[in-house]
Amino acid sequence: MLIGEYKHTLDSKKRLAVPAKMRKDVGEKAILTRGLDNCLSLYPLAEWQKITDKLAGLPMGQGDTRNFSRLMLSGAVEVELDQLGRILIPDYLKNFAGLRQEVVVVGVNNRLEIWDEARWNTYKTEVEKNTDMIAEKLGELGLY
Repeated sequence: MLIGEYKHTLDSKKRLAVPAKMRKDVGEKAILTRGLDNCLSLYPLAEWQKITDKLAGLPMGQGDTRNFSRLMLSGAVEVELDQLGRILIPDYLKNFAGLRQEVVVVGVNNRLEIWDEARWNTYKTEVEKNTDMIAEKLGELGLY
């Protein structure tokens, strides 16, 4: 399970070190793609296969599902962790997420999210203000 929040720095070659505690769960190769809320998502290969299986099962006749599939799949790239546990972030993904030098890596159960630090702090502050309301909605669904 991928959990936690870790601050890291993108180096001058656009490489990011995957937190040491998470490397085993991520594996030697993973899939990096556009995430929701303007972050990047890093999926272990087995988790990515589950995502692509679900996307393949969506109805192609619906524009929203086509758009979402295109966004996720066209932005995806296989990355390999180097000997120091770093991945290379392509320019188009770096630009999509607005990544600057300081980033935050967040464990979200089956994936890692990579956020620009300032964007993450803003997002987190806004969500924290609504924690009670979110819990209420999850309670209505029987999830909390």
